[in-house]
Amino acid sequence: MVATAVIVAAATESGDSLLSVPEAVLLGAVEGITEFLPVSSTGHLTITQRLLGLTETPAAEAAAGAYAIAIQAGAIVAVFGLYRRRILATATALVGQTNDGGAGGRLAAALFAGFVPAGVTGFLLGDLIKEHLLGLWPTVAAWAVGGVVILVWSRLSHPASRDLEHVRFGDGLFIGVVQIFALWPGVSRSLVTILAAIALGFRTSAAVEFSFLLGLVTLGVATVYEGVGSGALILNQFGIAAPLAGFGAALVTAAGAIVWLVAYVQCHSLAVFGWYRLGAAAVVTVLVLTANL
Repeated sequence: MVATAVIVAAATESGDSLLSVPEAVLLGAVEGITEFLPVSSTGHLTITQRLLGLTETPAAEAAAGAYAIAIQAGAIVAVFGLYRRRILATATALVGQTNDGGAGGRLAAALFAGFVPAGVTGFLLGDLIKEHLLGLWPTVAAWAVGGVVILVWSRLSHPASRDLEHVRFGDGLFIGVVQIFALWPGVSRSLVTILAAIALGFRTSAAVEFSFLLGLVTLGVATVYEGVGSGALILNQFGIAAPLAGFGAALVTAAGAIVWLVAYVQCHSLAVFGWYRLGAAAVVTVLVLTANL
């Protein structure tokens, strides 16, 4: 704590930060908008950080990677605020203070089962993933493949009748295993969890909500872990004002993106995100081949 305080004071007094407040707001907005849409926030942040020149040194690259996870806190708070009643009901069910027929307890068990596979895998293989997959070409490949998957998926029939009250431990475990694929930057945690839930017969709206709640758990643990391990590094490289600005931007934009997506999927398929992913992959490919990225 003392070391962290010294770092904060030094950064504040010198005003020397590799990340300006406008840049922090931009990154926060990118995180907030893309975190819960099936387009991959990690992929978008990777590209944006490179365009801003935030990964030119090993220290800056490490701090930028940690910062990308830290600003997820804003998106997490957005989910908590929008789904506070569902979260409170689930928490209440854990202590046996509800008469919901066990729905809250089943949801809590499913969320736990959904978190464990990716959580354990990320903990064990996190460094290898960062070393080999956190780059432009792996991201482009994931965007393109994901785009094709969405477009093909959108043309298929998916009978759906299950609501979130019907979720079971096994459902959460299946979705959690599928969520492991999202450790590949560019795949999108939201994409794989939503499609996995729909494949189990859940209505799209229920699949989206479960994805949000699972994200609250998964991202919450990742943010705390990263904050404890790299908090001092983030403050040393970026100061304190910029991260706070990024947090606020992520909070506001994530809330807007969540509300929009919930309304959108009521009347539309996910095909638009497939086309978007293919377009993003094409743009980044051109930028890389022309040495502009």
